[in-house]
Amino acid sequence: MNSTETLFKPGVGSVFSSPGNDMFDDANRLKIVVVGAGGGGGNTINRLCRIGVSGAELMACNTDSQDLKKLDERVTKVLIGAKMTRGLGAGGFPEIGMKAAEASRHEIGSLLEGSHLCFLTAGMGGGTGTGSSAVIAEAAKDAGALVVAIVTFPFKLERSRLEKAREGINKLRKVADTVVVIDNNKLVEYVPNLPIDKAFLVADEIVSRAVKGITETIKEPSLVNLDFSDIKAVLGGGNVSVISVGDGEGPDKVEMAVRNTLEHPLLDVDYKGAKGALIHITGGPDMTLGEANTVGEKLTEQFDDRANVMWGARLNPNIEDRLEVISIVTGVKSPNLFGSSTKGFEYGQEDDDWGLAYI
Repeated sequence: MNSTETLFKPGVGSVFSSPGNDMFDDANRLKIVVVGAGGGGGNTINRLCRIGVSGAELMACNTDSQDLKKLDERVTKVLIGAKMTRGLGAGGFPEIGMKAAEASRHEIGSLLEGSHLCFLTAGMGGGTGTGSSAVIAEAAKDAGALVVAIVTFPFKLERSRLEKAREGINKLRKVADTVVVIDNNKLVEYVPNLPIDKAFLVADEIVSRAVKGITETIKEPSLVNLDFSDIKAVLGGGNVSVISVGDGEGPDKVEMAVRNTLEHPLLDVDYKGAKGALIHITGGPDMTLGEANTVGEKLTEQFDDRANVMWGARLNPNIEDRLEVISIVTGVKSPNLFGSSTKGFEYGQEDDDWGLAYI
């Protein structure tokens, strides 16, 4: 890492951007690809098109040709398993989604060739996203990419989808470097009064903010930059992850942003024993380095002193007197989603409690 400055406590790293720092030349050579699998993943890709993300290629894989036609023209669209499904979808069967992706594995791999970082988004519990995700992740790994999957877990009332989702996540975590899980049941707590269609848009917004924030903090000069080695150091550990976001405004924006971030993880987690974190902070032109630093310190107070924490901060001229925080914490635990038993899953000894990470 070039021109590195340690900005808060031991174990917490960042890159402070300065004139003459050549890390941006290296960053511009990085190939970052965001892949949406299935209908849910495609929705996230469309959201990214609307808000814009600098420095990433957008790609969608689906068995449903009509869903692909709805996507923005800037998206590379792959109709997987066309001969098998005839473009009519997977019918909610993950096995068909998996076989469709395997049939189109060569095309997927060719598009991912040379990629360094691959974000993979999907909704778990259906057919295409659930079944194809692990195949796409494997293709990205074979291409040499760090694979960060961000997936949604169904509502409890969607009983037929729950076990499919668990199996899909289990297969995905065996291939991807990190799997971020957004529990739709936590969305109900996060935005309880929103109509259901708009509540689903919140999940797309959170995923989009995370991908956009991390990508642009790598690719563009920022107040505090992350480089690819930072991302790899934190997210390369093979953990399951859960996303958390928060914001604050006014004179107490730092404390408010920290509190909201800690109180709104989109999966029930225990922070005790957390092994690492990736924290991204966005503020207006009035944000100081000290404010960003304080957010990072307060968010990691419960962490082990040996926790590997990396953080980045960007200035957004379109917001004022406001902070927005996205964090990914590795090594936290979430027994509520998968239960205390590991029945049906193949875990290593360290995975008995489904050790998690969260953004």
